[in-house]
Amino acid sequence: MAEKRDYYEVLGLNKGASEEEIKKAFRKMALKYHPDRNPGDKDAEEKFKEVNEAYSILSDPEKKDKYDRFGHAGVDPNAGFGGAGGFGGGFGGFGGFEDIFSDLFGGGGGFGGFGGFGGGAARRNAPMKGRDLQKDLTISFEEAAFGTKKSIRITKYVKCETCNGEGTAEGTRKKTCPKCGGSGQVRTVQNTPLGRFQSTTPCPDCGGKGTIIETPCPDCHGSGKVRKTITINVDIPAGVDNDSVIPIRGQGDPGENGGPNGDFYVVISVKPHELFRRDRDNLYIDIPIGFHQAALGDEITVPTLDGKVSYKVPAGTQPGTVFRLKGKGVKNVRTGRMGDLYVKVQLEVPTKLNASQKKAIREMGEKVGADCYKKKSGFAQKVKELFS
Repeated sequence: MAEKRDYYEVLGLNKGASEEEIKKAFRKMALKYHPDRNPGDKDAEEKFKEVNEAYSILSDPEKKDKYDRFGHAGVDPNAGFGGAGGFGGGFGGFGGFEDIFSDLFGGGGGFGGFGGFGGGAARRNAPMKGRDLQKDLTISFEEAAFGTKKSIRITKYVKCETCNGEGTAEGTRKKTCPKCGGSGQVRTVQNTPLGRFQSTTPCPDCGGKGTIIETPCPDCHGSGKVRKTITINVDIPAGVDNDSVIPIRGQGDPGENGGPNGDFYVVISVKPHELFRRDRDNLYIDIPIGFHQAALGDEITVPTLDGKVSYKVPAGTQPGTVFRLKGKGVKNVRTGRMGDLYVKVQLEVPTKLNASQKKAIREMGEKVGADCYKKKSGFAQKVKELFS
């Protein structure tokens, strides 16, 4: 049996990742390996299971603590640490999983028709949800902060308007397959030295659907769908960030046998800003000031995403001091609360001085005594004591 990979590695995270980082990584990985988006791909199926298992542990604080301390042994029911809460016999029973999949894939249950986790294969003529689609969209920093509307052009399958998705030519209908009698299956019997064996296989004439099309639609050739370039309007809420996923229900490929359409997922990528750095809902900016401004205090102009504001830098401000402007960050996409803007003061030393400027600085240095510099005088005292 193959050795299990580290759960943090499975989700592409570093140990100690926050709850929000774990959720975001899970959304991204689950969307990437979801069976509806990788039909028939056994490798993707295994990775999908692996991602689910990792999330079931790391999303539970108690299990995560045991895993962080003892590794896989901490969540192995046979190792005496309390186990992983029954993981492996299905996907129910761990907190947050159903909620997050409801948000990603439009509800729990069979995960869009994927039946590889314990149930038998569905009949081929049963309703099946259409394939989910994904599109990456890059937006500006400001668009992510304030929200925007975008129109995305995508070429995908849509229901054939000529036959209304039936696949039959005008004036004709599907007929019951004469070979299987509409069951979609045929039985074969083999006589062997060990006895008689009976097996059931999909009907070769109708492909397991139970019906046949004698006169197919001239536009879709019997498939019931055609490829078409359409425009999808997307409302992007304020506060989205890199890897945010916006689901648009029913805009994926058409369903099969009367099943619902798949969904369309827009994965957001945000361009960096020239001045601001973002961490969740908070913004950060470095502002250079001169020595006289730091020493005497001054009113400086601070840029924000919604305009400029004035801020009074107090006298004696030290390099690296950080001021907070409350509510000047980014809106939280879920709660609507505003983050803050953190302003870090960077002391800039003048360069390219002329003779008179150099003289003025020397005179200032002579007049501003050592007692004005607490750190400088304290350091000098320690050096003196060390070498006395």
